[in-house]
Amino acid sequence: MMLYSAVNMMLRDHYNSLDELCDDLDVDRRELEHKLSEVGFEYSVRDNKFW
Repeated sequence: MMLYSAVNMMLRDHYNSLDELCDDLDVDRRELEHKLSEVGFEYSVRDNKFW
């Protein structure tokens, strides 16, 4: 839940897309999405957040 909350906060406050966040923080997007999908969250491009 901490990862989910932190990523959504950064997306909301600082980044226009998940790609932008991952590029800036040098994070592997596929790995991040996989970790969050394991606990039931999926990224929404339209809303720019994980649900």
